[in-house]
Amino acid sequence: MPAQPAFLPMSLDEVRAAGWDGLDVILVSGDAYVDHPAFGIALVGRWLVHHGFRVGVIAQPDWRTPSDFLKLGRPRVCFGVTGGNIDSMVTHYTANKKLRHDDDFSPGGRAGLRPNRATIVYANRLRELFKGVPILLGGVEPSQRRLAHYDYWDDRVRRSILLDARADVLVYGMGERQALELVSRLAEGKDPAALNDVHGTCIRRKDLSAFPDAVVIPSCEEVAADPAAYARAFKSIYYNQNPWSAKPVAQKHGDQWVIQLCPALPLTESEMDAVYSLPYARAAHPSYAKDGGVPAFETVKHSIQSHRGCYGACSFCTIFFHQGSTIQSRSQESIVREAQHIAAMPSFRGTIDDVGGPTANMYKTGCGKPEVHHICKTQHCVFPRHCKNLEVDHTPYLDVLESVRKVPGVKKVRVATGIRYDLVLRDGSGKFMDDLCRYYVGGQIKVAPEHASPDTLAAMKKPPIEVYEEFRRRYSETNADLHKKQYQVEYFIAGHPGSTIHDAIKLAEYIHMKGFYPEQVQDFTPTPMTLSTCMWYTGVDPLLGKTVYVAKAMRERRMQRALLQYKNPENYALVRDALELAGRADLIGTGEKCLIGHHPPRSVATGRPAPRPVRARDTESFDEG
Repeated sequence: MPAQPAFLPMSLDEVRAAGWDGLDVILVSGDAYVDHPAFGIALVGRWLVHHGFRVGVIAQPDWRTPSDFLKLGRPRVCFGVTGGNIDSMVTHYTANKKLRHDDDFSPGGRAGLRPNRATIVYANRLRELFKGVPILLGGVEPSQRRLAHYDYWDDRVRRSILLDARADVLVYGMGERQALELVSRLAEGKDPAALNDVHGTCIRRKDLSAFPDAVVIPSCEEVAADPAAYARAFKSIYYNQNPWSAKPVAQKHGDQWVIQLCPALPLTESEMDAVYSLPYARAAHPSYAKDGGVPAFETVKHSIQSHRGCYGACSFCTIFFHQGSTIQSRSQESIVREAQHIAAMPSFRGTIDDVGGPTANMYKTGCGKPEVHHICKTQHCVFPRHCKNLEVDHTPYLDVLESVRKVPGVKKVRVATGIRYDLVLRDGSGKFMDDLCRYYVGGQIKVAPEHASPDTLAAMKKPPIEVYEEFRRRYSETNADLHKKQYQVEYFIAGHPGSTIHDAIKLAEYIHMKGFYPEQVQDFTPTPMTLSTCMWYTGVDPLLGKTVYVAKAMRERRMQRALLQYKNPENYALVRDALELAGRADLIGTGEKCLIGHHPPRSVATGRPAPRPVRARDTESFDEG
């Protein structure tokens, strides 16, 4: 078994320094290489080396020439290709399709170091240069584009990325289990065309003879032509995400089939411990030092991932289709060992920035009846109400936080990832809230009510705003009892399916009434393969068969966003137009409930009245009812 090198090799000199005469697997990524378990390339690469394979990395190759793709030579087993930790189109463009000026996953935060649709571009380059070498796809970009999917940037349905990339196998979800099985079989000489039973993968075949139990969904051509067919297909995909009871899902693309095999089983606690105990350098590759490092690494450098998965199943979130709804937790001992390792790092200054997962307080919680959980199709544990089988005990999480807090050298521990406030309210003792405020909030906590309108929250699959209000009340009371001045930062989404202009005004009224001022507002972005994106494209909630309003006109999207920041002088004209068009002129004036005055405020930047943009009612419209 090869020894774990300080970093996975990125050059032939580093291959030789590791004592290797070649590589079995070469991983190609759209991100800079950071050797930290929060980065997929490091996680999968280290896991493969742990099991005896020699792995190298080509990070952010120049796709316009062959040289970067050739620099590590020909791998003995296969290439693995990923666009990076985030879909490359999301990395490049804002919700309004404007080009971003930076990229936190690149050295120095520089933009432009990866192409659009990086997975497709890299895989095709490799196919041209290395005939006969199997190509595996993995990571968020392939995972969320594994079947025919609506693409917001092209504004059309695109076929499976597996076909466009001309790859052999697509790994979806968290990929350690699948990657190891695939690489092991390929190393034994297995033909990629014969790998019909690796769970958590998608493959392409000429017929379905080997998959008699497959659920056949409308073809790529059908879903591209008919939103109703798209909604039917999405519903079948959604209901086949339970690793224990799902069936293969088959979708025809022209003269071939793309088959989503059943999801991979979640990792056990011992497997999670093994993955996170590997000797990560917890640093960006030294070659990036001249650029000042990689910004995305700085946010996780002194953080610990305690678990994976989320059973919140929010409509707009990709976690349901990528990490799954089953919580996969590490042991307390494993987490404490990582905290001890961090505390010994020269860069550590005493604060563990986060101990959590997609939802921090879901650690070691979940369905209390495996026999039910293993056959549950919807896996909606908390919406529209909490399932009677859901077991939530915050004691294990509080024990982990306390143990980390007691590690020598650790002065403070923070909970920076999101918490599910409706789960906090299940703690009748109040201990979780007390400990959270006493020890783990660094002056403010981030919470995501997302909206205030019942219809929009229902489309999001989020709790009613009254639930958040109860959390907010208890949080304030607890801090008052502790004589602490700690605040909440609320996150809201503008333009989500289900939000009419009236719903956006309702949210603005709520913000006004509560005295909030959201400095950052997230515009809804239809990312591939989420429930919200299906609603965006089809105008239907596919799980309920219910029509959902969608604000697609760019002007209305701008209005909905402006309403959330109605105090901003630059937003005055858009807010006024929205209120007038919605028949809510009662919110214009000097009254207590008014959002804006009769006249535009002076611009902070110029000291002159804010300019009124040209209206575009003749080219764009929105629902006024």
